[in-house]
Amino acid sequence: MADIVLNVEVRERTGTGGARDTRRAGKVPGVLYGGAKDPVAISVRANEFRKALYTGKLLGHLVTLKYGDETQPVIAKAVDMHPVTDEPWHFDLYRVDEHQQIKIDVTVHFANEEASPGLKRGGTLSVILHAVTLACHADSIPDEVMIDLTGLDIGDSVRVSDLKLPAGVTPALDGDVVVASVAMSKTGTTDGEAEGGEA
Repeated sequence: MADIVLNVEVRERTGTGGARDTRRAGKVPGVLYGGAKDPVAISVRANEFRKALYTGKLLGHLVTLKYGDETQPVIAKAVDMHPVTDEPWHFDLYRVDEHQQIKIDVTVHFANEEASPGLKRGGTLSVILHAVTLACHADSIPDEVMIDLTGLDIGDSVRVSDLKLPAGVTPALDGDVVVASVAMSKTGTTDGEAEGGEA
């Protein structure tokens, strides 16, 4: 089950004025969507919401929404930040069943750059997809997709079909889609080629 619990209140007033009143009261306004039920305007205390957001496990993860004695598994789909203060300004949550099959974007990270011959020779890592869409159960969303760059040379690429994913998690993209590649540096030559030219 989810690590994060958000204690929510139902907002009586909606629209711009209602959201403004909610923020003045020290809360972040949001909307709960999804399932067979109508959207509900909700709010979470700003300090509680900031704490959940800064764990890095709020967006794109299964979260428990709590309203009184009721609980509901949800996915946090979007968080809008204020452009000046960078404070949470609005959020969207989607109702799910924790064992429901869903599609969700998961961030891509890279490991072992020092073990890539292409990068060691002056090549650059060209990232085409910073996140990949995966299909999995709502309670089995990976924290990240890790790509091992060991052995990658200039001209090599990592495709969706190359991704190593946990059991029960599958890509929701065509296997031929390129996630990242090792490209020639912008100077057009690697150190080895420059030395060969001088010789």
